[in-house]
Amino acid sequence: MPADMDPEWLARACLGGHLPEQVEQHLRLAGLNYQHDVVAERHLFQAQALAPGHAAVLIALYRFYFYKGRLADALDVAARCLAKAARDNRLNEDWRRVRCGDAEFGSYDAILPRFYLFTLKACGYLQMRLGRLEESHAVLTKMLELDPSDKLNAAVLLKVLARHGREDEDE
Repeated sequence: MPADMDPEWLARACLGGHLPEQVEQHLRLAGLNYQHDVVAERHLFQAQALAPGHAAVLIALYRFYFYKGRLADALDVAARCLAKAARDNRLNEDWRRVRCGDAEFGSYDAILPRFYLFTLKACGYLQMRLGRLEESHAVLTKMLELDPSDKLNAAVLLKVLARHGREDEDE
């Protein structure tokens, strides 16, 4: 998620509303203890136990793993986010079967479809970073199919993917 995204807007529009105070406290403590992996992760798990499946908790857990370089763990959480986004948008659970007309993917104001696309992008990017290039290509191509105007820049990642390994060959 972009750093400049308004957290209140995100909570209202995309993440399903307000969190219980206890969950917010655990998320806050996870952030304050970011440098202490075990403590931060324990708070994230406590938040998850109190609000299982809440997008704010899933995103916090995803970001923790991503920024800690635990990409396989981040991908697992991203897959859970994608399943939630599919349910919230009433889409097929299998992203391969989702079609452009299944939701308002082209509208930047359609919050839930946009969350689905952001989550697809995260999955495609992580697949690329983990060396799962065919899967990354399939996910990013699907993202571009759902958003042909490419508001979320799937084409940029597809270009990076196409160059993967070429730098070594060119030298």
